[in-house]
Amino acid sequence: MRRINVKSILFLFCLILPGFNLTKAQEIDPLNKRKFNVLLDEVKDGVSSKKGIADLFYFKAGRFFSDYLYDKYQYKWIRYRINKDSIYTDSTDTEVRYLELEASITDEANQTAILNIVIQEWDLDGTLKITKNDKIKRYFEVVGREKGGKPKKPKKEKKVEVNPNKEATEKKE
Repeated sequence: MRRINVKSILFLFCLILPGFNLTKAQEIDPLNKRKFNVLLDEVKDGVSSKKGIADLFYFKAGRFFSDYLYDKYQYKWIRYRINKDSIYTDSTDTEVRYLELEASITDEANQTAILNIVIQEWDLDGTLKITKNDKIKRYFEVVGREKGGKPKKPKKEKKVEVNPNKEATEKKE
């Protein structure tokens, strides 16, 4: 009788444990399923180009995808690592999430793409380097904003008071 109880407890434990791991893995990645419209400005000899390249960055499950990197260099989903993840309060007493991440990938021709990004709430800023044999081939400054833009703040409602002796007055809250 005692063996049956131990076996049933172990069986239930094995069923419940993977459920905890799945929920924890989903909470770890703060960029999961986020999309950013970005502009890639190529920098040559310290001077930025006049016309930038519009791109879209997709983040999903610890990897990111760039339309430009796929079209030009055939890089598909690239793994990234979050180096810094913090929340701070800015001057308007609003909590802002600050993320620093880096990603790199090397292909068979010893060509490497290195991406360093800083994300503050919905704004993205960083650099993209394309190197070949450890020499910089192309260098881009990356600036962008999350697709859908800044979330709208709810408007405050106006209350109307009606006094029998006076006209209706408005109060703002």
